[in-house]
Amino acid sequence: MLKPLVITSTSAAFEWQNELPYYSDGKYTVILNGKRLFTDERNVFSVFSLTPDTEYELSSPEKGVSLRFRTKAEACAVSVHSFGAVGDGVAEDTVAFQSAINCLPRGGRLFVPKGNYLIAPLSLKSHMTLELEEGAALIGIPDKTKYPKLPGEIPDIVTGDAVHFGTWEGNAVPMHQALLFAEYAEDISIVGRGRVNGNAEAAGWWEDIYNYTHARPRLVFFNRCKNILIHGITAENSASWQLHPYFSENIDFIDLEIKAPAKSPNTDAIDPEACDRVDIIGCRFSVGDDCIAIKSGKIELGRKYKRAATRHTVRNCLMHSGHGAVVLGSEIAGGVRELSVSRCVFEGTDRGLRIKTRRGRGENCYIDGITFENIRMVRVGNPIVMNMYYNCCDPDRHSDYVKTREPLPVDGRTPYLGSFVFKNLTCLESQATAAFCDGLPEQPIASVTLDGVYVTMAEDAKPSTPASQDDLEPHLRRGFIFKHLRRLVLKNVTLEGNLGERLTLSDVGEVIEE
Repeated sequence: MLKPLVITSTSAAFEWQNELPYYSDGKYTVILNGKRLFTDERNVFSVFSLTPDTEYELSSPEKGVSLRFRTKAEACAVSVHSFGAVGDGVAEDTVAFQSAINCLPRGGRLFVPKGNYLIAPLSLKSHMTLELEEGAALIGIPDKTKYPKLPGEIPDIVTGDAVHFGTWEGNAVPMHQALLFAEYAEDISIVGRGRVNGNAEAAGWWEDIYNYTHARPRLVFFNRCKNILIHGITAENSASWQLHPYFSENIDFIDLEIKAPAKSPNTDAIDPEACDRVDIIGCRFSVGDDCIAIKSGKIELGRKYKRAATRHTVRNCLMHSGHGAVVLGSEIAGGVRELSVSRCVFEGTDRGLRIKTRRGRGENCYIDGITFENIRMVRVGNPIVMNMYYNCCDPDRHSDYVKTREPLPVDGRTPYLGSFVFKNLTCLESQATAAFCDGLPEQPIASVTLDGVYVTMAEDAKPSTPASQDDLEPHLRRGFIFKHLRRLVLKNVTLEGNLGERLTLSDVGEVIEE
């Protein structure tokens, strides 16, 4: 069965309904209105360059499937060339792009033909589509002075209430404007097979990263927006996080490629922060930091807004390299509820699931209802990591308060990890551990279920530390390690090639093994 994921005026994405991770059960041909387009093997595919308000028939003879769909109507479509854009990679095209965006009527589409367009940050607006033709590239200008400096938050001159504009690592702080940027807007789509290239290395954004007075720009940033779609593009080489929706809702990331050099700092691919209903489907990642990092702010934002990251879905994605495939935290003081990760492939990431939290994230850091299902991992260092002693990103990260192994009082600074289910996981050639889950003695992890989990350890594995915490030694081909856990359920769990104990338990309450 084939299901439409998204249909715009000029593009559409589809997903095969099966239980297979990322790849379908063989290659298939995509035919549109009788014309053969391409052969693919992924569970998610897309078609582009469609005509608005037009009915199409899509079929695949190998799958025996045929369906009809109709593209959406639109108000108008205009080319950025009509506003003076050159696209030669030399002349700056910022004014042409911003003028075109400003002039678009509600429901209009700005079309970007093939070419290399050198731009400074652009401000998008509500009810518009930006379409990048295959072969079109938006390239960040390598002059840092062209990136406006935005305040973190400033008071309303009438009420005195804070109005929020800038952010970095969970705090409201000044930042450089992102290359593509929108605040307090809705109904924005970025579609097509073109590229958005932050050009960060040429600008020197990856140098002296701790000495900026304003946080480095993201590639794409949406603050308090809703109904956002990014479909088909390649996002690459951002100065910092690449796609960053913030306090936003109804966000779709469909069939994207997101990449950056392995050693590029903080180039997380997708970091939804304090967002509601985020779908990340059919995407491919190879970055210098985390592939997906779900966040909800540090303790002050958590206390003030009590805004959890809720209803996130990650499905049919390929994480090829990165520090973590799917990460929660560490700036997660608002909590996470209802996260489903399924039918994905992780290849060569340092970790599969990675939770980063610590004392001081606060009582609103309530993480519960997390499910991983039908995942295939190959040469992942540590398939499952839960760390409540995270020692990065804060001035007090090495303090006794953070790292002590003695139980402390449960108070307003204490985070909570609830229920986690891992079902039908195949983890081949793991390196350091099969699982490393380390709760707090005063607040143990509530429940972990492993159901149908198969792990092999690589014979040529290299030792590494599974979690960022003080006084943790490197591990090599270790089994399942659980510390400070109330309930552990093991069903049909297999481990091969480990050195030492299969299961290491410390302060674990109920253990059910079948």
